[in-house]
Parts: sequence; C-alpha cells; structure tokens
Amino acid sequence: MRVDLNTDTGEAFGRWKICDDEALLPYVSSANVACGTHAGDPLVMESITAACARHGVGIGAHPGFPDLQGFGRREMRMSPAEIEAFMMYQIGALRVFAEYHGQPLTHVKPHGSLYNMASVDESIAMAVARGVARSMRKGETLVLVGLANSLMIDAAKRIGIPVASEGFCDRGYTSDGNLAKRGTPGALISEPSEVAKRAVQMVTQGKVTSMDGTHVPLKVDTICIHSDTPGALDIAVCVCSALKEAGIEITGIRKAIGIE
Repeated sequence: MRVDLNTDTGEAFGRWKICDDEALLPYVSSANVACGTHAGDPLVMESITAACARHGVGIGAHPGFPDLQGFGRREMRMSPAEIEAFMMYQIGALRVFAEYHGQPLTHVKPHGSLYNMASVDESIAMAVARGVARSMRKGETLVLVGLANSLMIDAAKRIGIPVASEGFCDRGYTSDGNLAKRGTPGALISEPSEVAKRAVQMVTQGKVTSMDGTHVPLKVDTICIHSDTPGALDIAVCVCSALKEAGIEITGIRKAIGIE
C-alpha cells in the first residue's frame, strides 16, 4: 500500500503569515503552492519552492480564483475560457521558481471554491483539465489532483492527462462523497488522532465515514492536510506516523498513481 501525502502551502501574503509552512514539509511528500491569486506572492513562492527542494518534497501548483480578500473560498462566476487561462497563468508563474531551484513541477491541484465547483460542474472541470494539459511543456507530465469520485477525475481522463484521486482526512464528508461546506458543524476535524484514523481508513479500507455515519467508498492516491487547520503540525506528525505504522508507504504523487 502506498499513498502521497500533500499539504496546501505558501498561502502567506506580504506581512501576513498563516502558519510555519516549512515545519510541515518533513511529514509530507507533496506541496501544493499558492500561485498569487487566492494567496501567496512572489517572495512566498520563492521561499516555499526553495524549502521544498531542501526537503525533497514534490512541488505542485495550487491555482485558485483571483480572490485575496476571500482566500479563494468564495464562488466566482468565470467563463470556462477565463478559468482555463487563469490556470495556465498561475502554473507558469510557479514553474519558474521551481525550476530555478532545480525541481520540476509534479502536479496541479485547484484551490478552494475552484476545486469544489470543478468537482460538480462539468464545464468547469473540463476547463481546469484543459488548463493543465495546455500548460505542459514537451516531455513534461503534470498530474491533476481532484476530489475522489468527482467530475474532475472524469475530465482528466477525457482530456488524456494523468490524475490523482484525493481524500481529505481533516474535513467532514457528506453522504454523497462531497466535502461539507466550511462553517457546517463537523466540516473541520482537528483532533490529530481522529484525523490520522481517517487517513488510514481511506487507504486500507477504501472508504470514509461521512458526518451522518454513512460509509462512502473512495479510492485515494493522495491525502491532504490543510496547513491552516488548527494544530496542522500535530496533525501532520500523527498522520505520517499512523500511515507508516499501518504499513503504508508515503511516496511522491507520480509513484502513487503508477507513472514513475
């Protein structure tokens, strides 16, 4: 058994700092780096890609809606063409920093409301997948990360790009397999032992327990730990330890989906 363990990171901006990003890196195999629209800025992108290179962590783009005030968690109505172009714009920006530090981009994971909307809206899912496909250089392969069992997974397969199904061990699920809306009681799980238990369940049993007690089947290639969840470092340590104790290899996203 193997799984990629990822974290959303680089979400500081200017003088505002959300957490100690680098402290999480020893416990994950991939980092999704904000690209300056929902959060992040050039200096933060420079710093976190350098840190990922030092720790041997795979670098992925984390493009979101242009919504600094709302942290990319407010829905925006953009045309598919706009979404596609914004994906390319942000992926290209992060690639420069990664390559300067001798690292390739390994994957792309949309952020926040863009991620959630692409999970249930076919036109948005296809725009996201096209944006990733059009961003690939000759000889480069970028993995699209999408919610397990969602339309993003289907879109990537239709476009013909590699895709990784993602699970969220620190978020509550509804019985239909979607993430509960933030602010809903039970939508955020911050007790490290409970989060770790859910991560192991996802990999070993191929399911997650929803907020109403339903067992939702899902196959995960990668599991996310949000860096802005309270106690994120304790969660990362606990999840990493629990996965290893269960005999699960934590590996890079390309290896997790079998293309490396």
